[in-house]
Amino acid sequence: MTTGVRRRMGVEERRQQLLDVALRLFSDRSPENVSIDDIATAAGISRPLVYHYFPGKYSLYEAAVRRAADELSARFSVPHEGPFSSRLLLVMDRYFDFVEQHAPGFSALLRGGSAAGSMRADAVIDEVRQAAYEQLLAHLEVSEPGPRMALVIRSWVGVAETTALSWLEERSIPRGELELRLVHELLALAAVTAAFDEETARVFRRVAGQEPADGPFGELVERLSALTAGAFGAPGTPAGAGPASSGGTPDSDVGGSR
Repeated sequence: MTTGVRRRMGVEERRQQLLDVALRLFSDRSPENVSIDDIATAAGISRPLVYHYFPGKYSLYEAAVRRAADELSARFSVPHEGPFSSRLLLVMDRYFDFVEQHAPGFSALLRGGSAAGSMRADAVIDEVRQAAYEQLLAHLEVSEPGPRMALVIRSWVGVAETTALSWLEERSIPRGELELRLVHELLALAAVTAAFDEETARVFRRVAGQEPADGPFGELVERLSALTAGAFGAPGTPAGAGPASSGGTPDSDVGGSR
């Protein structure tokens, strides 16, 4: 019986193994704190063999980040069919599939770039954010957004990243709940901006007009309406103050129950 025989890997298989190992190590520690010896030991190969495939630690890091970035960027590409909120919910499902299945890659992608001091790695991370931004604008059918709408989309991309990273650490909130919450948060951010920006308002009205009453958008409107019912008095009246004691009529009691 033969024991201790190590199967010889092909070139591409070995490269993929090293990328997997690198993503796992770089997700736990910044690249400065990971050595070539660490990578070789984790891969079960010699230090010179690592150099045979990659000229240095940072080139391996950048290749690993690039692979994770390409896979994650693809998750934002879904068919342009159906209401916007349903498409975004599908994107979130695909996004969290990646986060859950490739946790080391996701963590390394978003946490390691700046620590590494690698401008190329940082640029790759920015490409992912830009790809998400452009895909969302395409789903909204907006080619040249104004500064306020652009800020809404870019801010939400950051919220999605932070939410996913926090979920990986704790997982105290069900994944499906977070996916739906992120859809609601983008709609809410857009609604707040639309109240003060006509360009965003036009897009918001068009998107809202295509949303079904029983979809994510309808649910958000219903919950917000219930939350704010009776919370505000007449214009110029402090919340909770109720109608004035004189000069008003029963019809002016906007703070009453409905």
